[in-house]
Amino acid sequence: MKAGSPSFATMRSLAMRFQGILRGDQSAPLDAWIDLAIETGIPPIMRFARTLHRDIEAVRNAIELPWSNGQAEGQVNRLKTLKRAMYGRAGPELLRARMLPLRHTD
Repeated sequence: MKAGSPSFATMRSLAMRFQGILRGDQSAPLDAWIDLAIETGIPPIMRFARTLHRDIEAVRNAIELPWSNGQAEGQVNRLKTLKRAMYGRAGPELLRARMLPLRHTD
């Protein structure tokens, strides 16, 4: 696909570079990446780069700081999934049993 579509090759290259920036601990290459992404002329990449630029401080913090809200978001997602799965199908006792952790006794 890379040989047949220069746009695809460009998007893939930019995606790989962005992934490297996110996994690193330095946000300095981010500005150059945003400039390069905007210069590509590929509308979805340009929109993404502009959105990143709008929230640049949050993106820099996400790259450089060790904190994450992933655990909290995972729990919220789990509870919402359970709620959607059981909405209208079960009473509060079954919902409570599904949402609360099991208590094992030895």
